[in-house]
Amino acid sequence: MLCLAYASVPLYSIFCKATGYGGTIRQVNNVTAYTTDQKIRVYFSADVIPDLPWKFTPEVTYIDVKMGEENLAFYYTENLSEYPVSGIAVYNVAPFKAGKYFNKIACFCFNEQVLLPKQKTVMPVSFFIDPAIMLDNNTKNLSEITLSYTFFRLK
Repeated sequence: MLCLAYASVPLYSIFCKATGYGGTIRQVNNVTAYTTDQKIRVYFSADVIPDLPWKFTPEVTYIDVKMGEENLAFYYTENLSEYPVSGIAVYNVAPFKAGKYFNKIACFCFNEQVLLPKQKTVMPVSFFIDPAIMLDNNTKNLSEITLSYTFFRLK
């Protein structure tokens, strides 16, 4: 059980990337989509599993973004303990049907993050929303998307 619990984050990551489950977004190396003037509101959510002594918050609760335009958002973390702690973040997008149009260029997810005692840090996320979201009958009427991150403790 201990091995399964320890491996759950990487296994979940692999599963979500392979299937698109849970609103998993695609990672891209650069923005190739065209831009439009149409905007959508992107909300940011941050959670920490209780055994991780960190404070984790988005810089802002939302931004309005143009379709196809690269955007940069920031999350703040702080180790509230007196000892170094390692964590790893997983993410998803809601509603799930928007996940395939939410393209992450760079982020801190699925990488081990180590914070020293009382250390504070800023974690950026670069992304764009594919304008094709407006052409899909299931998503063309969306006015908002939520990008959620959850940090787990690595032992």
